[in-house]
Amino acid sequence: MTAFLLDMDGVLYHGDKVLPGAREFVEQVSRHKHLFITNNPTRSPSQVANRLTRMGFQHMCAERILTSADATALWLNQQKPGFRYFAVGAKTLHETLAKLGTEDSGRADFVVVGEGPGLDYETLTTGINLVLSRKARLVGTNPDASVDSWADGEKQTLPGGGALLAPFEMATGQKAMVIGKPHRFLYEMALERLAVSANDCIMIGDRPDTDIAGAAAMGMGTALVRTGRFLPGAPWPKGIAKADWDVEALADLQMAFQAAGIL
Repeated sequence: MTAFLLDMDGVLYHGDKVLPGAREFVEQVSRHKHLFITNNPTRSPSQVANRLTRMGFQHMCAERILTSADATALWLNQQKPGFRYFAVGAKTLHETLAKLGTEDSGRADFVVVGEGPGLDYETLTTGINLVLSRKARLVGTNPDASVDSWADGEKQTLPGGGALLAPFEMATGQKAMVIGKPHRFLYEMALERLAVSANDCIMIGDRPDTDIAGAAAMGMGTALVRTGRFLPGAPWPKGIAKADWDVEALADLQMAFQAAGIL
């Protein structure tokens, strides 16, 4: 039986608006092994599951959600159990790291940069000096340059993890270890949790540069829905493996999967 990894924003919803066919598609997928994975480190799995439930999706639970913050905390603990860290980003990132490590702005083993508020002159200075003077390793939760958001029904663009990480890399001259898509670790953690191999899994996302590129490099099947930033008619980016399925909406993907005997 095929397992599924699903991105959420741009695939299932825009802001608080559920995309057409999303609830029906998730209902079909829920009969298979599946996880919802996201580069967004600003919400906990419980918060994400509760949000999806409020939006009318069925069978949601925290165990079905994997965020880049979760993956980052696990990776840090694998590198150094009981790690010390200095983090810049949303409250949820701090809470997630604290489950496995200890915050220590003076002797941190890792400087972790994620999305959300927290970057200012003081935190940038602290992080830079931890990397340069204390030899802390620089880590980013995700590489996204920007992310989409909605406020009062209007779309806006927010700085992504990659944009917030950039000043630390520039000031220290060091390249960060980045955990989220398209890098391997988030995918590896997802496959381990589902207990499946890459060739038995399909990644469904809306971005060729993260969702599709990373999954293809792992040997997964890939499906792109053009309901996020990558719109119908946009030419496929050069240098990125084309998706196995390239459709305009989830309803089209559901029909393609049913015709192929996947759902």
